[in-house]
Amino acid sequence: MPGGRLTQQERQQIALGLADGLAYAEIARRLDRPTSTITREVMRNGGPTAYRADLAHRATEHRAHRRRQSAPRGPQAPEQAHGRDAEAVREYEEAWTTLLMQQGLPKMMSRVLTCLYTTDAGSLTASELVQRLQVSPASISKSVTSLESQGLIRRERDEGGRRERYVVDDDVWYQGMIASARSTAQLAETARQGVSVLGPDTPAATRLENIARFVDFVAESMTRAAEQARDVLYTKPGTPSGGAAEPSPDR
Repeated sequence: MPGGRLTQQERQQIALGLADGLAYAEIARRLDRPTSTITREVMRNGGPTAYRADLAHRATEHRAHRRRQSAPRGPQAPEQAHGRDAEAVREYEEAWTTLLMQQGLPKMMSRVLTCLYTTDAGSLTASELVQRLQVSPASISKSVTSLESQGLIRRERDEGGRRERYVVDDDVWYQGMIASARSTAQLAETARQGVSVLGPDTPAATRLENIARFVDFVAESMTRAAEQARDVLYTKPGTPSGGAAEPSPDR
């Protein structure tokens, strides 16, 4: 059933789909599973080029056995607010973590960032992260230092000034989009340099000029869309969809 664990037969279908070059979404559709389930399954078990159904099934059974053995040793997971389904939240957090890892972030940094994004307050102390992720303080310290250096989180003191809190900065999505647009614009500039090198009116030069025009349009559209939508990042709960967002007081 779609909400249960993957069976060995389903894993064999995943392996066949990967061998045929199918996208995760298409494999998920054929198995009547969420795309996030297929993505997480593949990334957790070697990636699209090294996935093997038998090894993936054995590894999953081993992880489940290990979780059963280690469950009593740590503190219980915090009770979910707003009546949330704890298992659904855990699976969603795994999907977010997998996506961030696909974007190039190391696993522990991805776990920390996911934990902060899915926390209502948008901030946690080091001890809270240790408790939620069940890892060592040293792992948290290393990860938050790297995330801060990349501008993905920031540190601030709590009201008493005694403890540091790690906070996700919503504006990082805007800044990332602008940086991506600039990088895309550089591609257009490089393509146009080839026009003069290869000679005007040649097939190669025409191809490069068309690439440059296309990329220019995309970069300008990205920048314009990011500027127009920036306030969406600061929409408060209860603000009607499509309504004017209330800017953050820090902006």
